[in-house]
Amino acid sequence: QVVTLSLLMYPVLKSLALQLHSAITGSYVSGTHSIAFINCLNEQIAKDIARAIMDKKLAAYVNILPKSSALYFWKGELEGSTEILLIVKTRTSKIGELSNYVRSIHPFEIPEIISLPIDQGNPLYLKWIEENVPRD
Repeated sequence: QVVTLSLLMYPVLKSLALQLHSAITGSYVSGTHSIAFINCLNEQIAKDIARAIMDKKLAAYVNILPKSSALYFWKGELEGSTEILLIVKTRTSKIGELSNYVRSIHPFEIPEIISLPIDQGNPLYLKWIEENVPRD
């Protein structure tokens, strides 16, 4: 039982240790923030989803990139479409909530919502993300 409890507490303890390290040293801890990519059918849907994400404070910044061509397999067939890409900057701890929320409002049956951790970047910008996306 103690081992199970220890394993369950590991993510919490690791998160606290990283926050403490960052606070003491003033340095950025790789992976604290993430970039999420979300594809949308058209510009209006992209704007609506971006606004909804911002209204929920699930991101500090969302880019809406213009139309791009996409090829993909859907139900065994090669398909093509034009899509709008959202690039979302947020805390890594918010990715699960962001993904769940976007899936609940996105018109696609299986929307593309993928994320990558931010390894390093402008410390002032990363701090700005932190200040604009509330902690869990």
